Amino acid sequence: MPPAPKTKLFSSPASRAARQAELWLLELTSTPTAAGHEERVMVWIDNWLASRRKRLDIRRDDAGNFLIQRKDRIRQARPILITAHLDHPAFVVVTPPPSTGSAVARHRALLEFRGGVNDPYFVGTPIEVIDYAQSRHAGVITTLDSNHKPFKRVTVRFDAPPAPNTIAAGDVGRWLLPAPRIATRQLPPRLPSGPVRPTRVIETHACDDLAAVAAACAAFDRLLKSKAAANVGLLFTVAEEVGFIGAIHAARSGFIPKGARLICLENSRSFPHDSPIGAGAIMRVGDRLSVFSPSLTNELSKLFTAHAKRNPHFRWQRKLMAGGACEATAFAAYGFESTCLCLPLGNYHNMSDIDGVSAGQRPAIIACEFVALDDFHSLIEMLVVAMTALAKSASKRTAKPTHLSLMEDLYQRTASVLGG
Repeated sequence: MPPAPKTKLFSSPASRAARQAELWLLELTSTPTAAGHEERVMVWIDNWLASRRKRLDIRRDDAGNFLIQRKDRIRQARPILITAHLDHPAFVVVTPPPSTGSAVARHRALLEFRGGVNDPYFVGTPIEVIDYAQSRHAGVITTLDSNHKPFKRVTVRFDAPPAPNTIAAGDVGRWLLPAPRIATRQLPPRLPSGPVRPTRVIETHACDDLAAVAAACAAFDRLLKSKAAANVGLLFTVAEEVGFIGAIHAARSGFIPKGARLICLENSRSFPHDSPIGAGAIMRVGDRLSVFSPSLTNELSKLFTAHAKRNPHFRWQRKLMAGGACEATAFAAYGFESTCLCLPLGNYHNMSDIDGVSAGQRPAIIACEFVALDDFHSLIEMLVVAMTALAKSASKRTAKPTHLSLMEDLYQRTASVLGG
C-alpha cells in the first residue's frame, strides 16, 4: 500500500478517537482500488484487524467479501451488520505496454473503466497506473470506446515508456489528482437566499465508498467496548460500482447470516438546496430504484430524532437521495431488512459540475471528491447511537413496526369520528 501523503489533517483539537478516525479517513480514501481489484484496501483492513483479531470471527467468501463478527455475540439474536463497499470507479489494465517494438507502442496501454463516469470526462484527462511494486506511471487518455461491453475502454499514452514488464494486466489506474488535503470550501447556501457557507472538507481520490469504510471501522471500534453491542458486525463488499455484484453474491450464497439487518453506508451526490454538505450525515430512505425497508428506516429515524433533542450539537438529515442506487436495494431484493446512512458527496465519482457539463455550459474536469469532516463525524455518531439501540432491542426475527403504537394511540383518541 502506498504511504499516505503528509498533510495537516486535524483542523482543531479533538478526542483521540476522532483524530484516529480522521487518520483512517485519509489513509483509506487515498488507497487505489477498483471493482474486482480491491486488494490494497483489503490489506488495510487486514492490518486494522490485526490487533482486534482475538475478539472477532473473520470470514472471507470466494468473491472477497469480509464478514466480521464478535466472538461474544448472542447466537439466537439477529445480527446487525454495518456494510460498505471497497471499490471506487477506476481503470484496470487490459493490455499493458509491450516490452519490445516501436517507441510509440511502448508508450501505450489499453485499459477498461469499471464504474459510472460520463463520456466527456475521459479523452485528454491525465491518469496514473499503480503497479504492484507501488510505482506510479502517469499518462493521458487518448481514445475512448464508450460502446465496449461490459466496460468502456480507453487508450492511454504514458509520459515515459514504463520499464519492461512493470505494468501488468489487472493493475489499477485512477485519475491523476492532487494529494489529499483538508481545505475550507465556500459551499453554496442551503436556501437560495442564504449565505455562502465556509466548510471544512477532505478533498481526496475516493470518498465513495472508502470514507464510509473509515466511518464503519471507527464506529465498530467504539462499539467493541460495549457488551450491549455484541451482535453488531461489519460486512465489507466488493464490486459495488459495477452493479452490486459483491453484495448480490453475498446475499444469494448464504454468506450473510439469516435474519441479519443491514445498515448500508454510502456516499451520495449532494444537491445544495436538498442534501447540503456540512448539514450532517443522511438517513437515506431510498434510492432511484426503491424505498428501503420501512420498519428499519423508521426505527433509525426515531432514534436520531430523539438523540438530536438530547444533543443540540448533533446534526443529521433525512433524505431520499434518488440520484443513484444503493446496496440496500440489492439486500432487500434477497429478503433482508436493509436501509442506508450516507455522506453527502461533492464531485460525485470525481466529476466536477456534472449538470453544467451535461448542458454543454462547462468543460468536463476531473477533480477530487470531497465530504465535510463534520458530516463524517456525524455518520460515526449515528452509527454508534443506532447500533447500540438496535442491539439492545434485537429480536429473533421480526422487527416491531416503529409507528404501530402511535397509530394505535391516534385511533383510540379519535376513532369516534368514524360513527359520524
